[in-house]
Amino acid sequence: MYKILKAEQLTANIFLMDVEAPRVARHCEPGQFVIVKMDEKGERIPLTICDYDREAGTITIVFQPVGASTTKMKELKAGVYFRDFTGPLGNASELVEEDIEELKKKKILFVGGGVGAAPVYPQVKWLHEHGVDVIIGSKTKDMLILEKEMEAVSGNYYPCTDDGSYGHAGMVTTMVEELVEKGNKYDVCIAIGPMIMMKFVCLLTKKLEIPTVVSMNPIMVDGTGMCGACRLHVGDEIKFACVDGPEFDGHLVNFDEAMKRQQMYKTQEGRAMLKLQEGDTHHGGCGQCGGDE
Repeated sequence: MYKILKAEQLTANIFLMDVEAPRVARHCEPGQFVIVKMDEKGERIPLTICDYDREAGTITIVFQPVGASTTKMKELKAGVYFRDFTGPLGNASELVEEDIEELKKKKILFVGGGVGAAPVYPQVKWLHEHGVDVIIGSKTKDMLILEKEMEAVSGNYYPCTDDGSYGHAGMVTTMVEELVEKGNKYDVCIAIGPMIMMKFVCLLTKKLEIPTVVSMNPIMVDGTGMCGACRLHVGDEIKFACVDGPEFDGHLVNFDEAMKRQQMYKTQEGRAMLKLQEGDTHHGGCGQCGGDE
């Protein structure tokens, strides 16, 4: 059992929780995720780790209710328990694996959208001393999250709102263009957010010749490679976001296919069609688990 130490509503539809999970906190790295279950019969919910405190043994998760389970989850209060809190899962950000001295020489840009600010935060925090630039976008000012936290750990923080009510008026892509036009030269961009946002960030950064990493956590369902929901093409290779990622070279990800597949996967008829189209590679890393049977 894993105790919820804090439950907070950040916006009208985004929620934060601090959970007591010492083993996960000891071993996790930026970029990884956990799977939570509210009770024995509950749905498995993959959530990116927003923050962690190794000494306190806590993990911070941020989520947006999109279905029955997460809608029920938002009602949980501090003092109650999750039945399961499994992790860390997935691969850590590739920045963690780089030589720290080489990393210090790089100019890094983070771009987040909506609840994508949550998985951006631990990476920016980990790179705190390097003063990275951070662009976070939302529809309105009220939908921005973790602003104070992001300002505290970034070199430059650029909030963007679609309606122009706060910060830069417009999409995150126009803010990227503005920074580049001002002479900023970035060695790498990390983009995390809605699929459509990541797609257009990658189209822009490819034109600007900025290598870009994206996190494909939005398409994960089961989180173990068994359900096959997060199957995608990265270049000529078939990958699964939960076991091979969640981070990939954004310029190689086929976003159009992934978004279309995400919609098809929601119905039994759609899953049957995907099984027919994809053959042996339809399910999980092995393609043989028979998850639709």
